Amino acid sequence: MTSRLLMPCRRADAAPAGTPEPVGDSTRPTAILDREHPAVRALVERIPRNGDAREALRVAHGIIAREVRPVYSVDDLRRASRTLELGRGSCSQRMAVLEAVARALDVPTRVRGLLVDGSFWYPRFPRLKPLVPEQVLLAWPEFLLEGEWVPIAELFGTLTELSATSGGFTNKGGETLFDAVARTAVDWDGAAPASCVGAPGTVCDLSAQVRLDLGHFTSRDELFARHGQTLCLPARTLAEPVLGRWSAGARTAMG
Repeated sequence: MTSRLLMPCRRADAAPAGTPEPVGDSTRPTAILDREHPAVRALVERIPRNGDAREALRVAHGIIAREVRPVYSVDDLRRASRTLELGRGSCSQRMAVLEAVARALDVPTRVRGLLVDGSFWYPRFPRLKPLVPEQVLLAWPEFLLEGEWVPIAELFGTLTELSATSGGFTNKGGETLFDAVARTAVDWDGAAPASCVGAPGTVCDLSAQVRLDLGHFTSRDELFARHGQTLCLPARTLAEPVLGRWSAGARTAMG
C-alpha cells in the first residue's frame, strides 16, 4: 500500500548492508549543521560544561525535546538554526539540531543512513497509507565519545539497559524517535532483547523494518547529497506547508 510515486530515484551506488563506508570524524559546520549560528550557540551556552560530553548531550537533548515541537516536516535539508528559530521540527530536523550542538561542543558526529520500510509509519497515518513512501531515508546520528562511536539510541544507556526499563517505540502518538531514545531501546540491528518491559507484544528490535543499510557518512549533508531525500521535490513542495506545521500525534494524523 506504500507509494513509489512520491520518492526520488535511488542511486545504484549505495553501500550494501553490513559494509558501512569508512569515514573520518568531523566537528566542522555544514549547511545543515550550522554550529556557529547564534541560535545554536545560544542553546550551547545553556548547557553546563563540566567536562562530561555525554551528559552535555543528554541535557541538550532534553532542551530540544521540550522546546522544539515535533511536526511532520519533510525538508531534511533545513538548517539546524532554522529549526530552533521556528520552534518546531521533524524527528530528523531535531536530531540535526543535536548534531549541530555536539559539533559546537567539539564532539565529532557522523550519521548512518538507513532505508526504513514505509509501513513502519502506518500507525501515524492510518487513513493516508497509500501516500506513505515505500521507503523512508533515515539519518541516524552517532557521536564520538571517549574514543567510541555512540549511536543516539545509546546516549542514555545501553540497548539492554533501556529495553529493561520501559516499553518499546510504537511510532504513534506524540512521541517520535528523537524523544523515544531517552526512555527505551531503539534497535535497528537486532542487538537488543527481543521484548521490552511494557505492554504485551511491545518490541525494541526494529531491525525487520530496515530495507537497506547505506553505511556511514561524515554528515547528514553528505548522506542526502548522495542518496536524495525521502520525497521527490514536487511532493516536498506540496506537502511541506501542511506537514511542516502538523504536530506529531495530532488527532488528524491518527485518523
